Amino acid sequence: MANSITKKQLKEIPVIPYEKIREHIKTGDIFFSSGSYAFSGIIQNLTKSTWSHVAVIYKDEVLGRVLVLEAEPNVGIRLIPLSKYLHDYKDKKRPYKGQITIAQLNIDVEKEKLNRGISFGLDELARPYDNFEIVRIMIRILFHISKRERNRNYICSELVRDIFAKAGVIIQYKDTYISPEKIWTDERVEMRYRIL
Repeated sequence: MANSITKKQLKEIPVIPYEKIREHIKTGDIFFSSGSYAFSGIIQNLTKSTWSHVAVIYKDEVLGRVLVLEAEPNVGIRLIPLSKYLHDYKDKKRPYKGQITIAQLNIDVEKEKLNRGISFGLDELARPYDNFEIVRIMIRILFHISKRERNRNYICSELVRDIFAKAGVIIQYKDTYISPEKIWTDERVEMRYRIL
């Protein structure tokens, strides 16, 4: 992308029905969401961004499933059908409150390397979400404190960063944390579809 996007600009992008683009979504695509929930607002305000969440798509060709590999607050790392975001988010029989886009890397990543990254993410399934990292990030921003020691818990953007690192794609960032916005503005990331 290399350019930030405002909520207004995001809402002006036409929604393409998921059923029309589902077959074009592939493993390694990047899921971005801009939620209208309290926690989403905290992330957006803290990072001065439209985005509140980022994840990686895993498409199981054998089963014909499009899945989101993500780190979710209070849940941890999980793999859920993308359709849950569109129809039955959090088992409430309603879609996710917000906007969702699918992006892709504009570089070729060897399938073997991409599979290594996805396998790493799958190996991390059920690892806890780092619920306190948002507070630590806020403290680092306010007091200009350098990065803490790494732990094995994740926030969403750390998981995406590490999945792509295992695939040989290093996402650069200068801050003491990585946010969905930093991934969105990577020059190798291109938005393909807005699906919600």
